[in-house]
Amino acid sequence: MSVLLRRVLPFACLGAFAFAFAQPVDAQEPWKADWDKTVAAAKKEGKVVLYMRRYDGVLKDFSKAYPDIKPTVVTGEGAVIGSRILTERRADKYLVDFYVGGPYTATSTLQPAGALDPIPPQLVLPEVTDGTKWVGGAIRYTDPEQKYNLAFLASPGTNQLAYNMTLVADGEVHAYRDFLNPKWKGKIVSMDPTQRFIAGTLQFMYYHPDLGPDYIRALYQDMDVTIARNSRQMTDWLAAGKFALCIGCLAVEKAKQQGLPLQVLDTAVFDEGGAYLAGSGTISLINKPANPNAAKVFLNWLLSREGQIAVQKMTDSGIHFNSGRVDIPKDDVDPQNRLIPGKTYFDQNSPDWADMTPVDAVTKEVTANKSVQ
Repeated sequence: MSVLLRRVLPFACLGAFAFAFAQPVDAQEPWKADWDKTVAAAKKEGKVVLYMRRYDGVLKDFSKAYPDIKPTVVTGEGAVIGSRILTERRADKYLVDFYVGGPYTATSTLQPAGALDPIPPQLVLPEVTDGTKWVGGAIRYTDPEQKYNLAFLASPGTNQLAYNMTLVADGEVHAYRDFLNPKWKGKIVSMDPTQRFIAGTLQFMYYHPDLGPDYIRALYQDMDVTIARNSRQMTDWLAAGKFALCIGCLAVEKAKQQGLPLQVLDTAVFDEGGAYLAGSGTISLINKPANPNAAKVFLNWLLSREGQIAVQKMTDSGIHFNSGRVDIPKDDVDPQNRLIPGKTYFDQNSPDWADMTPVDAVTKEVTANKSVQ
């Protein structure tokens, strides 16, 4: 081997080694160039427009992370927002990027109207797309196509069941079917089942394989349940001992902290199991978004570790809800909203449970001849 070859070969090998070493790193991070390009374009757009039920408090944290992208927010109830979006589209106005709220508006109003774009192509950050970071091992969607309405909250549903501790012994009610015990006839108060406030409770009862529509009929028709529409009044009645059990009482934990003999029923340990659900914690990307790059940045930030920590810090009626991310601290989440390892939970936002039409039919049936307090 010539002296020249001996001198060149080591350097050639070193260069080849460096090239080979660099390739996997570049191959592992194809998202980075896309992300940097998106952020730069988003800053030029300068804003992201959100129509939302709540979570406007989270936007302060987003503004700290991306001060060049201004959040513009319109708040309101889901039905009102859904109607507004469709009205704007009929006028050929495409002003909004996201709907944030409960899944019903997205799946029953916006999606059938063709007003939504698929979310998966917009997810860029590896920490967001990594299914191991989310409850159930994957990002959850509430629509059958699994791409239009993303659920980022996963709070266990007590199904708003509570009891008076002086009338019901600890552990005495440990199943939904215990509500059918003749002992409790005339001692149960329920929020009007036709109201959306407890739609999730009736949804769980209807679709659960061990309960179903016959259970709902037996509960509301045979147990002389009192129907009401003022949840706080119901909580007062429960505390006073007028009723032993409640379906839909509000602020029970707060009342308990004030010394009242109330307790939430932990349905996760019920014989039938519990559920987790998104509540108003879902997001949908509106078709033809006004600010596509800023929308992409916001979506990834919201689902990031930082964004979901901000979501958990925010309160609604003084309550902190649980993010679907499992890799973040849960210190800010109220105890009743934390998922407990080892317990059985159904995903109440599963598309298999999404159709509320038969649920609504049964609730109207069982309340047809009942007066409302």
